[in-house]
Amino acid sequence: MLATEPWEYSLNIPNDVRAVTVSRRTLRLILTVHGLIRLVDVAELLATELISNAVRHTKGPAALRVRWSPPGTLWIGAWDADPEPPGPLVPRRQTADLEDGRGLALVRACADVWGWQPLSRRGSRGKYVWCECALEASECIPG
Repeated sequence: MLATEPWEYSLNIPNDVRAVTVSRRTLRLILTVHGLIRLVDVAELLATELISNAVRHTKGPAALRVRWSPPGTLWIGAWDADPEPPGPLVPRRQTADLEDGRGLALVRACADVWGWQPLSRRGSRGKYVWCECALEASECIPG
């Protein structure tokens, strides 16, 4: 059954590369329980990129926030302890096997809308990078 009421979850995560897997699996469970299995693939990709950046490029804790607003918008956001703007949208060097630098380009390609803002959380400065995807636009074919 499709979620008809709004809901929101937050997951505080340590600065640990395993947090990406925990976040992805938690998000999959949340979406499945709320009947939003159609959003799982693109939401996992988006959350993985946001949390990976938070864990890889900062030294402090991070948090994943997931929010649903009927009739069909999913917001995914990641807070981290670095107040600097997110990295470049496209890789500095365009090569087929370059792994670094593609995360935000994937977010831009797969999300309907994305953005960032400086943020204070529990007395710490940082930033919040977010994106949204609509239920009817739940496929992502980067290109």
